[in-house]
Amino acid sequence: MTRELREIFEQAGCEGALCVRPVQGDGEIVLNADRPAVQASVFKVQIALEVETAFADGRLDGRERVTLGAAERTDGPVGMSLFEDETVLSLRDLVVLMLTISDNPATDVLLGRVGVDAVNATAARLGLSGTLVTSDLRTMLDTIGEDLGRADWADLQSWAAGASATDQLWVDEQLPTVRAMDPSRGTRTTPRDMVALLRLIWTDRAGPAAACARVRGAMAKQLTRHRIGSGFRPPVRVAAKSGSLFGVVRNEVGVVSFPDGRQYAAAVFTRSRPGSDDAEISRAIGAATARAVTALREVGS
Repeated sequence: MTRELREIFEQAGCEGALCVRPVQGDGEIVLNADRPAVQASVFKVQIALEVETAFADGRLDGRERVTLGAAERTDGPVGMSLFEDETVLSLRDLVVLMLTISDNPATDVLLGRVGVDAVNATAARLGLSGTLVTSDLRTMLDTIGEDLGRADWADLQSWAAGASATDQLWVDEQLPTVRAMDPSRGTRTTPRDMVALLRLIWTDRAGPAAACARVRGAMAKQLTRHRIGSGFRPPVRVAAKSGSLFGVVRNEVGVVSFPDGRQYAAAVFTRSRPGSDDAEISRAIGAATARAVTALREVGS
């Protein structure tokens, strides 16, 4: 099985790490499951759990309205990062944006409310020893600008707008070496840790039952369907959270639910080689997960 999984990722042009386990019961399929990996937006599952727990225990009011001006919004490819006008949303709706379309401004507002220390304390309490959040997304982006010789992320973006093809190539070559892309220095986890977290959320052991249910519900509505979801067809259902960074890191974690009631938690982390194709890697994530789930179902049948 290990060789087969490794070949799936190799043919797609990337290195892969995977852990798949039944949500309830024993058995696992793993590949580099304890190797530290860059989380990218996968860490938004942790933030959602922390925020929803704060709603459930009364520390935060999910209906509280938050106003975000253009200057206050963290950069990103979708959602509020693209808005030009002031936006007003409730905290609980920010959670939905964060998990369904991976909205970066929503993420930083929510993380600012609960704090990095609280998120890390919960990870420690749940036994996720290989998982650490080092900063919010705005800070992470600024470190990329700094590591590439600019004052911050905004300065890097301004410079890149007029950069030559040679300079752009240099940036592409240096990106994999920056702090944010290094699991020993940036926000990180392991496939095994993320599967453990998913199993706890799906069995209401990660926090209050209401908090776990809302995280599950939002993950089921994620817009991205071309990674783990590509390996399965209805009536099988997938609830997931993807994460990507600059065409180098492509990840997804999620739970696959079958009509017979059996469920499987999966975490797949990849790192591409130069010249690789995004669609091929996304399909590999689905194919590897499907192969692992099939193996577990054959053993359990």
